[in-house]
Order: sequence, then structure tokens, then C-alpha cells
Amino acid sequence: MVHLRIVAAEGEVGDVLELLEGSGSVCNVVLLEGAARKPAGDVILADVAREDASVIIDDLRELGIPRRGAISMEYIDTQISAAAERAVKHAPGLPSDAVIWEDVETRSEEMTELSATFMAFMVASMLLAAVAILLDQPVLLVGAMVVGPEFGPLAALCVAIVERRNRLVRRSLTALAVGFPAAIAITLLATLAFDGIDLVPGRFDPEEHPLTGFISNPDLFSVIVALIAGAIGMLSLTSTKSGALVGVLVSVATIPAAANIAVAAALGAWGEAAGASAQLAINFSAIVIAGVLTLYMQRRWYLARRAKHSGDPERLAAGLAQGRGPRGGVVAGSGAPTGRDAPREG
Repeated sequence: MVHLRIVAAEGEVGDVLELLEGSGSVCNVVLLEGAARKPAGDVILADVAREDASVIIDDLRELGIPRRGAISMEYIDTQISAAAERAVKHAPGLPSDAVIWEDVETRSEEMTELSATFMAFMVASMLLAAVAILLDQPVLLVGAMVVGPEFGPLAALCVAIVERRNRLVRRSLTALAVGFPAAIAITLLATLAFDGIDLVPGRFDPEEHPLTGFISNPDLFSVIVALIAGAIGMLSLTSTKSGALVGVLVSVATIPAAANIAVAAALGAWGEAAGASAQLAINFSAIVIAGVLTLYMQRRWYLARRAKHSGDPERLAAGLAQGRGPRGGVVAGSGAPTGRDAPREG
């Protein structure tokens, strides 16, 4: 279940209550009249089945709630309620398969921030990967993969492509375009420093490190692993399965490949650097392709669910038009008037 806290301005409460009380996927509706002070208005609390959370939030957006009020959302870990059980049964699908698009969008925005923290993680993870390559230690390499923050902008790029959000595309590409070259350059300088003070093992051959050599030797399995990791990563993002996301981070050698470019370039092994560059390009491309396809299929299911919901009685009771699509668009072929311009029933 998902808990909603809605701040509704004067004159909007009636439509919101009609919508929430009429929906079989909503329960535990509470009205606190005049409780909101900034902005002034009424506070409405409600619990909604996860499967229909985005559908209900889209309806609230159509009612114009965010313009003068607010919609807040939080997850309910445990709830003992017969009404909640009925709401979950009423909503189509399974809670574990549901995608709350507002949550995905918010987290995508956060993951594309080109902050000092993001850069610190990029540099730290790449330096750790460089040491792992120099020592030929796969355990350290796994640590570098987990620490690396690069999957955030990659996942946000997939979301931006599917939802056609140009600003988020630019932010994601900027984070990747700045983060990787800067971290590679710092790692290259660090490797030169390691070599200058004789920290590079004397027996180390840049083109022969058997335990970590897969980083610079891409093959068909590299493509397969990256495609699977991209799909799982997107599923973990949309379903908030953090354990699966950790597995994705361990599976994808983006940070190690970038670190290997720096190490190989610093030691003059240009063939090794070229192989690592190819590995990095394969991972980037495969992750984005798999992520976009996965998210696109989830989005199509949601749009179909939204279109089916457009004619539900609670929408008409709340003054919302039949044929309305997500984010205020008209469902294709409906020909219906939109939003609050539509005539009310009765």
C-alpha cells in the first residue's frame, strides 16, 4: 500500500473526496478540514493499492491539486486492515509488479545530479578498480563496481528516453560526459604516480592480468551480461528492489573498464586501452538498450491500464473527462473533452 497526503485548496476538496471515496483501490480516507496553513487548505489522507497509485495520482494532477496544494507519497511497509486487503484485491495485477511512475521520475532526477558527492564516488571507485587491476585482485574489483555511481545516470537516461524528457536526457548525458573523463584523467595521473614511486608490481604486465583480464577483452558474453544487467537494473529501479540493483552493479564492468583505460594508457599499453574502451562502449550501449526496452514495456502496460480507467465512475463523479490520458493527454480515439471542461454528470 501507498499512503497519500493531499493538501487541497478551498473548492477542490469535494472533487478529491469523490475520486478517492469512489475508487475501490483506495481506503482509509481521512479529511482534516482547515489543517493546512501554508498553503492554506484542507488535508486529505488516504491509502491506495500500489498497483493503482500512479493512476490515482494522475487523476489528482488532472484535478489541479499540485497547482495550489501538494501531493505527498510514502510507502506502507505493514498494514493490518480488511479494507486495505479489499483495495489490493480490487486493483489489477500484483503489488510486486506495479510501477509508481512519480517515484521513478523523482529518483531519476536525483540520480542525475552532477554533484561533488557523485564525482567523489566516481573517482574513488575508479581508483579502487585501478588498484584491483594492478594487483590482479577480483575482490577489490567487485568493491569498485558496488561503489560506482554510474548506473544512476544510465537508468535516468532510459527513463528520459521512454518519457521523452529532453531536459533529463541532457542532465544524464552531462553527468556521464563529465564524470567518466574526469575520473579517468585522475586515475591516469594516480597510476603515473604509483609507477613513479615504484608501487606498480614489477611483474605486472598491462596486457596479462588473468583474473581481471576480462575487462579489456570483450566478447559476445560481454554483450549478453550487459543486456541482462540493464533489464534487471531497470526492474530494480521500478520495483525498488535494492538487492537486485546491487547484483547489477557487480555484473557490469563500466567502472573497471574506465579504470583499465587509465591504467593501460599510463603504462603505454594502447592495445589494452582500446580493448577496455570497447568494453565500456558495449556496456553503455547494451545497458541503455535493455533498460529502454524494459521500461517501454512497463510503460505500455500502464498506459493501457490508464486508458481503461478513464471511463471509471469515480472520475466522472470528480468532474474528470472520460477519455483522459496520463499527464492530462487525451486517450487516442476517444474524442472526449478534457479535464474540468467536461460536463458533469447530473
